[in-house]
Amino acid sequence: MATRFGLERWHPDFFKKHKAYTVFDLLMEYIVSGRITLDRTRIAEKVAYHDPCNYGRKSEEMFGQAYYHEPRWILNQCTSNWVELEPCRNGQYCCGGGGGLMLTTYDQEREYYSRRKMEQIKKSGASLIVAPCHSCHGQIMAMGKKYDLPDIRVKYLWEVVADALVIG
Repeated sequence: MATRFGLERWHPDFFKKHKAYTVFDLLMEYIVSGRITLDRTRIAEKVAYHDPCNYGRKSEEMFGQAYYHEPRWILNQCTSNWVELEPCRNGQYCCGGGGGLMLTTYDQEREYYSRRKMEQIKKSGASLIVAPCHSCHGQIMAMGKKYDLPDIRVKYLWEVVADALVIG
């Protein structure tokens, strides 16, 4: 089950008074409690999960909690046709879009730093990349066109949950 966000240890009174969750915690709670139901057969295409630096290495460093297990557990509830990008988790390649780099004029640097990520995606054979970070999402979409992956689709994890959602 999900672990609470690392800020809870620094601000326990706030978290006792207010319910605050990461999107991972919230989705896991909804799935486990039955509040939402998912159909794993709705997503047939090959999916790969990208570990954003901010939810992995940086979150571990800053808050003592990396989010590696939670998004994979959620993704596994949505589809059985997903693969890891290798390396993954703490060893995952940065997409090159971190820190809002897309909003700067450093296009050549963005392209250069994304080359390993794009090769990693090509090797996976996935047609859909799940990237829960806004910067990663935009960067992977933009670099797909530059690195001969014009048809690669990128979705947020919650979009994949919505695609698998059973309504009614």
